[in-house]
Amino acid sequence: MLSALKSWPAAALAACLAFSAAAPAAAQEFPSRPITFIVPYAPGGPLDSMARLLAERVQPDLGSVIVENRPGAGGNIGASIAAKAKPDGYTLVMGAVATNAINPWLYEKLPFDPVKSFEPVTLVASVPNVLILNNEFAKANGIDSVAGLVAYAKKNPDQLNFASGGNGSAGHLAGELLNVRSGIKTVHVPYAGASPAKLALLGGQVNFMFDNLASATPLISEGKVKALAVTTVERASSLPDLPTMQQEGIANFDLGTWFGVFTTGGTPKAVVDKLNAAYVKALQDPAVRKSLLTMGSDAKPTTPEEFAELVKHDLAKYKEIVQVSGAKLF
Repeated sequence: MLSALKSWPAAALAACLAFSAAAPAAAQEFPSRPITFIVPYAPGGPLDSMARLLAERVQPDLGSVIVENRPGAGGNIGASIAAKAKPDGYTLVMGAVATNAINPWLYEKLPFDPVKSFEPVTLVASVPNVLILNNEFAKANGIDSVAGLVAYAKKNPDQLNFASGGNGSAGHLAGELLNVRSGIKTVHVPYAGASPAKLALLGGQVNFMFDNLASATPLISEGKVKALAVTTVERASSLPDLPTMQQEGIANFDLGTWFGVFTTGGTPKAVVDKLNAAYVKALQDPAVRKSLLTMGSDAKPTTPEEFAELVKHDLAKYKEIVQVSGAKLF
């Protein structure tokens, strides 16, 4: 090896050595300026709240972290900005199961690759979806379980409707999966976001919906809706008395929402590891974990490699679920 190096021109050898030293040096200096943390959804939602909580908590280790909301196209606009940024760790995005595992199967063309365009930093939290009913509808028909809802739907085919935050949303996919797994027929009513969907549920325009637990928790705790079950394999820590869909007799029903931090694909591993260390430290803080739990979320810090495996697993899972739902966006 040494003899080979001696045969190189001096200028080429110097350039090679300088390049090999550049990456570790850059990682040691990182960060030396503010980091942009993109939230690909509108302000005020659970994902936005989590991002702002973490942005504050990582500042002792990372310096200034500026949260920017870049909503639109089901999260694709914000995700695309992060995917196309310089791969130096100064642009992060709070990705979700929708942006990184569902949208690739919904949209004909995406401006990014869900795997190659991003470097996973850490999973932040997992949030079950929850099946909730309009209170008046539930009381009038004596429905207090998933089995009761399914029995009513079979006696009244095509008479029930369910809301979602839009075609292809997690709520839409869960509703269609319920139809398939239980053999019922209910009508999907898409809204422009989860908030108007919940207003329609409260107003009685629709009978039920699947919402993420972080968003639905206030309505459940205040008794404004009837909660029947969560959609994950395990019960939710924040509502341990609520059964799972599988415990309620709906086989092979495992749909959850997760949120996680990504940076641009190609970012040096040393930089990714620094980001991971800061965010994992924040997620292990008891005060942060308590705040997330009040949002209906369980803190789930991971290594970058573990998070990458989750993304690949859910890409395969949601490919099948999207096909079952028949949802397609252009």
